[in-house]
Amino acid sequence: MAAGARADARPVVGLAVRATSDRSALRAFLERDRLYAAYAICDLDAREFARTRWGIATQDGEPVAVAMEYTGLSPQPLFVMGEPAAVAAIVRDVLRPRAAFLAALPAHLEAVSAVYRIQPGPPMVRMWVDRSTFRPHPGATARLLPAEISDLNRLYDLGFTSWLPGESVAGGVYYGIRVGGRLVAAAGTHVISPEARLAAVGNVMTHRDFRRRGYAKTTTSAVTQELLRSCDQVILNVRADNPPALAAYRALGYQEHCRFEERLVHRRGAGWDSIVLPIRRWFTSRKES
Repeated sequence: MAAGARADARPVVGLAVRATSDRSALRAFLERDRLYAAYAICDLDAREFARTRWGIATQDGEPVAVAMEYTGLSPQPLFVMGEPAAVAAIVRDVLRPRAAFLAALPAHLEAVSAVYRIQPGPPMVRMWVDRSTFRPHPGATARLLPAEISDLNRLYDLGFTSWLPGESVAGGVYYGIRVGGRLVAAAGTHVISPEARLAAVGNVMTHRDFRRRGYAKTTTSAVTQELLRSCDQVILNVRADNPPALAAYRALGYQEHCRFEERLVHRRGAGWDSIVLPIRRWFTSRKES
């Protein structure tokens, strides 16, 4: 189990929760499990920090949990780390998005479910690599430029729900493969932190007509190699039920750090629950009868 979470959600004696913008205190806590908290650590950089809201829980003055919501997206990302009961207190009293895309350890789900309805979903695997473990995969790729954003979004439109702005390419690292002039595979970044020397690979996509040719491995390798020029660790997420992707990333030297959950959550409310709960009880009683 990653640092900062017990398997239970019992009340924490002497718990206090509040909003905070103390980057030093947040960084010190998040660095207890740098790889699990990588996205949140990257969001402490000045460029991203203005888009975030943070809550912290302390017990007898010592931090025991933090939570972060990233504003501007819908549903907005919500990251939690620490004691489950303390996490629940933060999302109950400090951070209160109506809908969010939760990133949490399995130990947090029961505690968060007191505040949010949690949609089902497959477990996720957090993987990481550094210069000592990275094994590049050969193949012809080209770094993508902001002017190629239309081609990139045309590719992503096959599997993603939102388009990328040109600044994502300008501020990130994207590599692609073209066949007959057509962009058929690409990989890029979600976030890069010069301050923490961390980066997250993402937006890996291959056109359905060109899969099983190793293009995802080739483009991910190119992005990872570029990032490791300035970063100490590079991380990525992959669904636990995707063995081919797991194998491809392992072949590049990525290692599993932890299993976690990415779940769509909706805040519980008297109006909604007054409708849903009686229906749920009716279906339960039907099954038991």
